[in-house]
Amino acid sequence: MRRLLALRARGGLSRQHVRLAGECLGASERTVWRWLAEASQSPEAAAHPGARHTSRFEITAEIRVLLAYWHGNASAVHRQLVERAAAEAGGVPAHTSGAAGPVPPGLVAVPGGAALSQVPLLDPVPSLLTFLRALRRDLTAGERAGLASGPEAARAHDVFGKRPASWRNYAWETDHVQAPLLVDADGDLVRPWITWFIDTATKVITGTAVTPGHPSRASVLAALRAAVVRDDPYGPAGGVPELVRMDRGKDFLSAAVTTALGAMGVTVKDLPAYSPHLKGTVESLNRAADRMLFAALPGYTAGPTRPRSERRGRPAGALSALSFQDFTAEVLEWTNWWNTAHRPKALSGRTPLEAWQADPTPVTDIPAADLWAFTLEDDGRPRKLTSHGVSWRGRTYTAAWMTGQTGRQVRVRYMPHHDHEIEVCDARGRHLGPAHLADAATPEQLQALREARAERARRLRADTKAAERLRRQRFAPTTSAEPAQRLGAVTAAQADRELAAADYTDVARLALPDLIPPAPPPAYWRTPPALAASTAPAPPASAPADPSADVAPEPDSRPAGDAT
Repeated sequence: MRRLLALRARGGLSRQHVRLAGECLGASERTVWRWLAEASQSPEAAAHPGARHTSRFEITAEIRVLLAYWHGNASAVHRQLVERAAAEAGGVPAHTSGAAGPVPPGLVAVPGGAALSQVPLLDPVPSLLTFLRALRRDLTAGERAGLASGPEAARAHDVFGKRPASWRNYAWETDHVQAPLLVDADGDLVRPWITWFIDTATKVITGTAVTPGHPSRASVLAALRAAVVRDDPYGPAGGVPELVRMDRGKDFLSAAVTTALGAMGVTVKDLPAYSPHLKGTVESLNRAADRMLFAALPGYTAGPTRPRSERRGRPAGALSALSFQDFTAEVLEWTNWWNTAHRPKALSGRTPLEAWQADPTPVTDIPAADLWAFTLEDDGRPRKLTSHGVSWRGRTYTAAWMTGQTGRQVRVRYMPHHDHEIEVCDARGRHLGPAHLADAATPEQLQALREARAERARRLRADTKAAERLRRQRFAPTTSAEPAQRLGAVTAAQADRELAAADYTDVARLALPDLIPPAPPPAYWRTPPALAASTAPAPPASAPADPSADVAPEPDSRPAGDAT
């Protein structure tokens, strides 16, 4: 603007100069002429052309507090600002709340609002559109989301940096994911879980384990064994990583998993709680599996809900549920497709396996025998082979190779939750052989036991449901402000019967601890007076026996002077 003003003062300003200035400033020619007129009247305007000179409404700290009070509801905050101004004009004291004090005619108090003393007084109060425009201008999208839904919602608007490019087997990530579908596992409909390891540099899935039902540390160890081994059918990707990122689940941070990783020299990076963005590679894999695999399988439960008439009878998905074996085959086939045919954007048109094989970084392998020892949990103490085998957790395990080795010191290693079989090693850790449960129940007994446990669980659920009905309190509905009124009349006889039944089932009330008082303590004990008063009185001392009395002597007593 100063240059254009100087040209105008010398008489050399032309329309071409104004048009060129508008193109440079991103403004129209008419706007530049208006700026020139303002700068001619006020030289200070030449430094900031087009700047507003009138005071505009801005979001202050007090308004931010109100926005937090209303959880980001801008319309409610604006209503309180209008109420505060109207209350000031109507003579309502500022220390009263929106629902108390004399309210001027026509003024509608905001229910549940903050006290008027906490609401700033604006003169004049901006319109709702102006208030919303200032809110969008002065508060970022993350701040608005945080006020409405908390810090987790604000994090979605943050900018995160990317980790530097790494090489294969530098960092793996692991996680569990529940498949949103039902599979048939030995006659029961369960939701399977998948545990896998993925290489962050090449996006190749190195190890996968499928568990019907909730996973455990055994699932992590099985997936880890499949990830490290490079032989068929697990390879060729694998080896030993430098570090593994995992969340703080008890399965991943169990002693068995951390010991196995530590024995292989792997650094365990346990991430902070509620931070899935710190292991984004495996989280992206979980989402991809949901959209690209689970959604197309029978028994998928995350889709649109069917009408209730179609869901009557058998549970949803029971007619079309996959068997667990078929589901595992689908997961392994999809894992192979991901590694050999899928081409993520980050790999520039290559498949994960091609990217892994093209990386010249050396791969550290572990012999299968050593890996077997790393991925089993140690019992922690030596045991002795007896004529019945080896005892572990109150059970006896036997094997043919134990013949002639009674009395030998051994150690037990096992796969978590696989209590039907254990591995036995000598005192130095050399593997001797497996051992099986000696008195294992027959399949018929196991089936009967499962049915009995299921029946007991159903009975307990029915009892719990009946108890909840008894404990449930009902209140009468009301259309005016009045105290709550309980419903549910009970006769005196019903109350007496229920109270008597409760007293009879309470064993502590049936106990009679003072029926037989305890014997008195010995005289040399220092007994508190309060405790001594509750004991039985000491028996009276017996009188010395009269020598002349015709009483038979004690069996062990001997008259004085008798010789042996």
